[in-house]
Amino acid sequence: MTTAYISHPSFLRHEMGAGHPECPERLSAIYDHLLMRGLIDLMPPYEAPAATRAQVGRVHDALYIAELEASAPADGYVHVDPDTAMNPHTLQAAWHAAGAAVLGAELVARGEARSAFCCVRPPGHHAERHQAMGFCFFNNAAVGIAHALAELGIDRVALVDFDVHHGNGSENIFAGDDRVLMVSTFQQALYPFSGEAPQGPNMINVPLAPRTSGEAMRAAVTERWLPALEKFRPEMVFISAGFDAHREDDMANLGWVESDYAWVTREVMGVAERHAGGRVVSLLEGGYCLSALARSVAAHVRVLMGAE
Repeated sequence: MTTAYISHPSFLRHEMGAGHPECPERLSAIYDHLLMRGLIDLMPPYEAPAATRAQVGRVHDALYIAELEASAPADGYVHVDPDTAMNPHTLQAAWHAAGAAVLGAELVARGEARSAFCCVRPPGHHAERHQAMGFCFFNNAAVGIAHALAELGIDRVALVDFDVHHGNGSENIFAGDDRVLMVSTFQQALYPFSGEAPQGPNMINVPLAPRTSGEAMRAAVTERWLPALEKFRPEMVFISAGFDAHREDDMANLGWVESDYAWVTREVMGVAERHAGGRVVSLLEGGYCLSALARSVAAHVRVLMGAE
């Protein structure tokens, strides 16, 4: 089986103003690099459907969804926080980004793909049950996980988050839910300035000191993640795949390189092979240095595909 590539044209129409780091060019850089490396031709393409209101409503309150819809501008921008804005295409992109996670879960659950890479924006892991923030509107991974638990006969899902920023939204939604184990690394004392005190026993949060390399991440995975994942025995694995811990990305101050992303993906795939029939759904989160982002995604995707 292969790795599905899930995206949607609306992701290129959502933008938050000139010079904003979370820009449409991120997806173009990824696609072009995967094409240049001969990877995209090996990945069956799927167009992400729009998630339904019921699917998103499993993780976000109806009032919050209604407030987002009411805020959507006919032109120009509306800010939901100082760094996060909606343009006329944002809401459509957000519905489709959440829908990509749902489709990815269905493809791997049905055995139609070995894994899925959802090349989406806006990202999702900062979106809390009641709040948009940190470039995020709907929590894409959470929508996919909730769908797998509710509709696909899955009882235990692991969420792996290696973005340089703590996935506060995912923790807010799943803390205390014993059907979900979240394991994460992130840079200590960086936006959103949370995560060091886990909100539930199902949260394995490992903050990493600034100016550390991928070795610190590898130690965290080996010593903290893997024992918890092996004990949990997930039936499906979701990845909030942020690539902003790369040493070339100036949004933070960690020193990872492409081989670190390949290594952590390989470790996660090993867990999935042992316990989840290899079923992995990866969703793009951060990563803002375009060249480093594209190279790191390629390293990640090669492992998802079983190419290395």
